[in-house]
Amino acid sequence: VQLQASGGGLVQAGGSLRLSCAASGRAFIYLIMAWFRQGPGKEREAVAAISLSGDEIYYTDSVKGRFTISRDDAKSTVYLQMNSLKPEDTAVYLCAAVNAIYPNYYLTRARDYTNWGQGTLVTVSS
Repeated sequence: VQLQASGGGLVQAGGSLRLSCAASGRAFIYLIMAWFRQGPGKEREAVAAISLSGDEIYYTDSVKGRFTISRDDAKSTVYLQMNSLKPEDTAVYLCAAVNAIYPNYYLTRARDYTNWGQGTLVTVSS
């Protein structure tokens, strides 16, 4: 699976960005998708994940109510809508994918994902 992330940039605190991650090379409908981020000097953390069905979604506590993950199977793309951005959201955001069979679960550990995009930088200024 090849993953191509886009949509990062520089935004002021309180602003919004939408990240996109387009997948190719494998049937998207069989991929659990996730967004991770890695800030300066920090470990990689799962920001959001979405099941095959789209019904099961995970958010890390710090982004709940501000970020929304979604998937468009027809476009083989997963999105991360980020609102009310804060300086602490500054990081490289990476999309990740792993093949799955069952429709209603997600994964949140980086080591469970087998495919990674190149990352897109999000910088939030105060």
